[in-house]
Amino acid sequence: MSGQSHRSDPRILHRRTLQRDHRRLSGILRPGMSVLDVGCGVGAITAGIAKAVAAPGGDGRVVGLDRDPDNLAVAREHAGELPNLSYELGDALILPFESAFDIVTAARTLQWISEPGIALANMKKAAKPGGRVVVLDYNLADNRWEPGLPAEFARFYAAFLDWRASNQWDNRMADHLPDLFRASGLAEVQVHISDEIAERGDPDFSQTAGIWTYVTGTLGPRIAAAGFLTESECVDAERAYLDWVANGLNRQTMVMRTVEGIAP
Repeated sequence: MSGQSHRSDPRILHRRTLQRDHRRLSGILRPGMSVLDVGCGVGAITAGIAKAVAAPGGDGRVVGLDRDPDNLAVAREHAGELPNLSYELGDALILPFESAFDIVTAARTLQWISEPGIALANMKKAAKPGGRVVVLDYNLADNRWEPGLPAEFARFYAAFLDWRASNQWDNRMADHLPDLFRASGLAEVQVHISDEIAERGDPDFSQTAGIWTYVTGTLGPRIAAAGFLTESECVDAERAYLDWVANGLNRQTMVMRTVEGIAP
């Protein structure tokens, strides 16, 4: 992608599923559809898409596209039993497709692109006339925790948002998607609340809320190297957050929206 690059943590990507982590798309898919998944990562959601659109006679195909060859190597390793699924190395800013897919989707991807309008225009171009573009993304600046964050992690999270902004990555990507859709020429734009909520007592609460320990561990060194925090502050943030998830956090709300529109 343009500007600074970001590589997602495979430990997070492997946990995701179509039904849980891209719910609106899951309800739209039908056998026989063709789908492009932009920023597919290790293909956990993409594989679910391929299963959902598989149809007798070989109809229904899915292409997963990602700019990280290591992610694609993992994705291909796990896709051997899905003949309607293929993966390609590529960038949302230079998509090679035109009028090729019934659905073009991206989940948690545009938040890492400094020129999301270009990516959306390319996604619209890749959709067939009458096809649909479906994007799921965060408003990272609006995420909520109950009770409030421990001071060490609050400091880290503020630095995380500032570091992102310095790379021109939008901390309210979800809020800005509808206007970007319209500016790209997509019609019938719809917005769906798609918040991810984790509450103490949920079977996967620690794992879901613990996503931020991956962020502190993988992005903390980069945030520190950029001067937004010290390395010791990143370590302190991770320790405080782990203790808080175990003993203090009751509810985490990741603010998300799914936006969809129709290609003319």
